[in-house]
Amino acid sequence: MSAQNLAINITPGEHIEWHVAGLTLNGDTITATLIAGAIILLIGFLIQRKSSTRRPTKLQLAFETITEQVERQVEDTMGIKTAPFVVPLAMTLFVFILIANLIAIVPTGHHPEYAPPPASDVNLTYALAILVIGTMHVVGIRKRGVRGFYGHLFEKPRVMIPLRLVEEVMKPVTLALRLFGNIFAGTIMVALIAAMPAAILWLPDILWKLFDAFIGLIQAFIFALLTVLYMSSIAPHEEGAHH
Repeated sequence: MSAQNLAINITPGEHIEWHVAGLTLNGDTITATLIAGAIILLIGFLIQRKSSTRRPTKLQLAFETITEQVERQVEDTMGIKTAPFVVPLAMTLFVFILIANLIAIVPTGHHPEYAPPPASDVNLTYALAILVIGTMHVVGIRKRGVRGFYGHLFEKPRVMIPLRLVEEVMKPVTLALRLFGNIFAGTIMVALIAAMPAAILWLPDILWKLFDAFIGLIQAFIFALLTVLYMSSIAPHEEGAHH
């Protein structure tokens, strides 16, 4: 494979496009997102249908274990009573990002892939980041008021105010690009591996797929953890002191 073809294979932003009513949609991202959502709903229905306090299934035990870990993190960070919705939000984001990364392990033999990791599309990661940070601001204002929630930005020393404002504005950008960068790096590695001779391609491809699945798990965990940490800023100071 020539260097020119390899460069084409790793071109960022290359997607299967759908053109609907004058709009250009990234069809591969939408397809992968819908598949991940369908799998999450299926898992939820299976857990709900077969849940039992006496003889829990392995799937139920795994789900309960993850939930307990998230609840413990939320309790230690801000207190569950402060914002009980944080647990299901962080759980949903964790499971969605994890499953979305895992389904991308299955090759489709098409370039671009029919169902690549959705988080390798910066549009999706920005949407997830805006959801998290937007929720943080809305709930923070409702619980602490505008002055209480944004007051720390204008504390002394005054020279730091511009930096604090920039940091606040950049939160959704850094949250989105952190996830996008790590997942997109995996798609670049897959393209580089695909350039290897067919005789030895299978071994590095298998090894990278396994490593990519591990990276997907870590990134899902980090995004969920950052969601909890960002949401901790909505806790009132006096309540947060007790947790």
